Amino acid sequence: MNEDAEYELIKRLQNPNEQKSAFADLVKTFSEQLYWQIRKMVLSHDDANDILQNTLIKVWTNLDSFRGDSKLVTWLYRIAINESITFINKQRQQQNIPLDDDDTFLLSKLEADSYFDGDEAQVKLQKAILTLPEKQRIVFNMKYFDDIKYEDMSLILDTSVGALKASYHHAVKKIEDFLSSPD
Repeated sequence: MNEDAEYELIKRLQNPNEQKSAFADLVKTFSEQLYWQIRKMVLSHDDANDILQNTLIKVWTNLDSFRGDSKLVTWLYRIAINESITFINKQRQQQNIPLDDDDTFLLSKLEADSYFDGDEAQVKLQKAILTLPEKQRIVFNMKYFDDIKYEDMSLILDTSVGALKASYHHAVKKIEDFLSSPD
């Protein structure tokens, strides 16, 4: 979405007479993008759909708090990522998985997901990604799969560009090591 279209959408979202139709446009414009960001974090289609719905509800209920200090998409991503992290932490808690353990429990959801049609190489890549610490996993997914600029990531994740570059570098190294190791 270009800056003019985003500015116009924000104006409509802030106008009570146009808010509902503007929100429908927001959903139409950003849902797929948000879904795939969430899906990369939680791996399961059904969970991603649920989290997307929670994200959109949170966006709707907090429209008045969006001040326009950042891009609209940045704000949406921040909400989606926070909702995904909250979901993963609840899953860990329900399954009594310590916070410092990796998230390989998510892999069983991926393998059981009827919507996943990946081959063995994709499963191995997902296993490698799941061994990363949460922050590195988020940065890797955003950079590798979505090619999001570090400057935009910095706004979404509230982290310096230098720290994000270091996280991505470490994540790539860990994934390369994992993929090159024998099974």
